[in-house]
Amino acid sequence: MGRKILFVTTDQQRYDTLGCNGGTVARTPVVDALAAEGIRYERAVPQSVVCMPSRSTMLTGQHQATHGVWMNGVPLPTDAPSVATLLHRAGYRTALIGKAHFEPFLDPLGRFTENRLSASGAPTTETTQYDGLPGPHRGFEHLQFATHGATGWLHYAQWLGANHPHHVRDYYQVLDGDLEVNAAGFGDTGAPQVKHNPIPTEWYHTDWVARRTIDWLDGLDADDDWFCWMSFPDPHHPWDPPESELHRIDWRDVPLPDGYRSDVAERERILDSKPRHWRLWYDGALVSNYEAPTHWVPATLTDDQVREINAMNAIECELIDEALGRVLSAIDHRGWGDDVDVVFTTDHGELQGDFGLMFKGPYHVDGLMRLPLVWRPARSSAIDPAEVTRPVGLVDLAPTFCDIAGLPSGDWMQGRRLPTDDVDADQRGVESQLTAWDSELFGVGVYLRTLTLEDWVCTAYLPGTVHDGTEGELYHLADDPLQQVNRWDDPSVCAVRDDLVAQLWDTQPPERHPRIDLQAPV
Repeated sequence: MGRKILFVTTDQQRYDTLGCNGGTVARTPVVDALAAEGIRYERAVPQSVVCMPSRSTMLTGQHQATHGVWMNGVPLPTDAPSVATLLHRAGYRTALIGKAHFEPFLDPLGRFTENRLSASGAPTTETTQYDGLPGPHRGFEHLQFATHGATGWLHYAQWLGANHPHHVRDYYQVLDGDLEVNAAGFGDTGAPQVKHNPIPTEWYHTDWVARRTIDWLDGLDADDDWFCWMSFPDPHHPWDPPESELHRIDWRDVPLPDGYRSDVAERERILDSKPRHWRLWYDGALVSNYEAPTHWVPATLTDDQVREINAMNAIECELIDEALGRVLSAIDHRGWGDDVDVVFTTDHGELQGDFGLMFKGPYHVDGLMRLPLVWRPARSSAIDPAEVTRPVGLVDLAPTFCDIAGLPSGDWMQGRRLPTDDVDADQRGVESQLTAWDSELFGVGVYLRTLTLEDWVCTAYLPGTVHDGTEGELYHLADDPLQQVNRWDDPSVCAVRDDLVAQLWDTQPPERHPRIDLQAPV
């Protein structure tokens, strides 16, 4: 019997939403305790700041250029490399419960395996794996899917429709009548994608994911080794937690974020120092990705709307923390507590008011790029608590899972085991991370490549709809932690910029050919 792995992900959660990372709005005692006992990463970086590419990186241990999911709506091939397959073949029981999103959600014809599987009622299906041999889908012998609401064909939607059909429409409707992302707001302030949701907490998808995880764990034998990916859909928009939980945080008491400027002139001055697409989106003149409501203009965002969104987001983070606590209690009840590694992270962040913006997109700044990441190694491993300040990436998760299981990393993996402290990081040369953005939607193409180091974040732009390939962003994190002073054209650091750009292009990962076609908006 070896070490078991509970891999916990949320969707679109900022670094500063956790108490252990300095957050003051949400109470997160469960994750904070894991951080105190384990390893907290100060600068964990995604390889993409949007869902499908980032989740595909977690599964494969590859950069988006290599696994081929270059934007939302591009399906990860069913025979793509998978750390779950490697673990399953080594004898691990494997499950993914909650949000997967390796394939498009908008799939009315049922073209994609995961959507068809949800409707079939089977726990998994056999598909050809990356080595040409058959196995459970992506290496998971048990799959139960959920997303941000209760419409569609995923397992949670089917469960709610069968057992509590009158609550299906309690959720915010993510798409409007034109099948665009909905811009309407139904909270106290009219903030976009906010609704007071009448669904009981015990039927909300956060609780459902935790209960289904406990059910699966309860069905295992005591001496089974297991890898369970528990994937919560929150706190991704829409922000519609159960209204019975709104008492937790009064939005009127929520402070405005440090990255938000109430003074319009100051806010717009900062935006104007960045490449053109920042201000164009703020003014409602350019929408470059499907996640942001097409008919919403960020310049209309008010102070109170920022407060209400952040309060709703924090309530969702508290519910996740409590749900994780129930799962950890169930693990302890089974007698596994000392032999379970717990890894908690997210796929990307959320702007959440920074620069007067919400949601996400081609904006490589801390709101989207600095992630919560906590690894509580199994107590039996005798790994000491630590904080790691060197940059690590989501591409490093798959090799870490292999190391926990005592297996060599797959030769396809491009990351490396997470360091256990800064000394370990320095000895192994952990010093930088790569992030990429590619999007082609609504006739708008945007392409970014970013290098993150301990002190600098450098982003180069490729030619696109509104960029000619000469633009970029350069931020010195110690002097400008909010990334409000773009030094790309600052002559005093041009040598630093040129060196970082050269390093950025010299370290790009190999690209998959041919490129996988975009199949759906999301």
